[in-house]
Amino acid sequence: MSHLIPDSAFAAMPQLMLLLVAAGAIYYLVVGSDWLVDGAAGLAQRLGIAKVVVGATVVSLGTTSPEAAVSVMAAWQGQPGLALGNAVGSIIADTGLIFGLGCILAVLPADRFVLKRQGCVDVGSAVLLAVLCYAAFAIKGGEAELGRWVGVLMLVLLVIYLVISVYWAKSHPHGEVSADADLAADADEKPRSVGIMLGLIVLGLTIVILASRFLIGTVTVLAAQWGIPEVVISSTIVAFGTSLPEFAVGMTAIIRGHKELLVGNVIGADILNVLFVIGASAIAKELPIIDANAAIPEIFLYLHLPTMLVMIGLFMVYIIRAVKKGHFERWNGYPLLILYLMFLAVGYILEKV
Repeated sequence: MSHLIPDSAFAAMPQLMLLLVAAGAIYYLVVGSDWLVDGAAGLAQRLGIAKVVVGATVVSLGTTSPEAAVSVMAAWQGQPGLALGNAVGSIIADTGLIFGLGCILAVLPADRFVLKRQGCVDVGSAVLLAVLCYAAFAIKGGEAELGRWVGVLMLVLLVIYLVISVYWAKSHPHGEVSADADLAADADEKPRSVGIMLGLIVLGLTIVILASRFLIGTVTVLAAQWGIPEVVISSTIVAFGTSLPEFAVGMTAIIRGHKELLVGNVIGADILNVLFVIGASAIAKELPIIDANAAIPEIFLYLHLPTMLVMIGLFMVYIIRAVKKGHFERWNGYPLLILYLMFLAVGYILEKV
């Protein structure tokens, strides 16, 4: 979206206009998220598919597609390193901030059938990425990169994941976590066609993406005008911006009572950030692992990847516990959220130094 709506468009606005645009973006972010969640929940009910599966496939594909497009475009334009940084940063934000905060705000349900399978794919894809990065660095040092063959591998795994997800969805209709009250409420609603549900999803997703771009663009300019250091802006506002659609959808899912969508969206977004975003970007151009000119400093290997692995490891532990209990526990969110805040703080300190 930054290529379609450049930062210069916001820099030219007076401060009052920036505030009005930011307020409007927040409003439409809420509206778009509401429509997207409503469409996703309705589609799950109409097709007899568990909501967590819809969140892990349809919703997460939609929320990560713009990021994949931007990463591929950046690779073609000579900034291939942005793909790795964006993908890993989004996994950290999705798991630490969105899932962590979601756990704290509500008791998130755990679909045992889905978590045993999608959760393993989530962990496996993150570990695969880390192994490839560290192996390339061990072999080539400062010239390490992920070649186009890595992109081919990731996209092949993506296709396999999507095909298997369809099979899992057919083997596990309706899910196992919907409360009786939720089912009764769904039963009272007048059923809408699949076309209407898909239309709501597409329209809601479009509004969410556009509103996110306008909100982050205006807030970034306002922060600069108010004297907030650029390093703070880049490590907080801009970094959070790539995960804002997932955040908005996740919080709306909790409010609307479709908490399975948050769990599914986080798992699906984590998987797609590796297989889809990095895969498509590596096809476009080899991705350097350490290259100051490509926005990948050594901190990527020493901070970003280890943080991602620790968060994914914690997430897997929580999944194992949740499979036994039938739900995630609220305390699960605090370590993830604290780890996310520590990641931001350490990144800020190291960038400033």
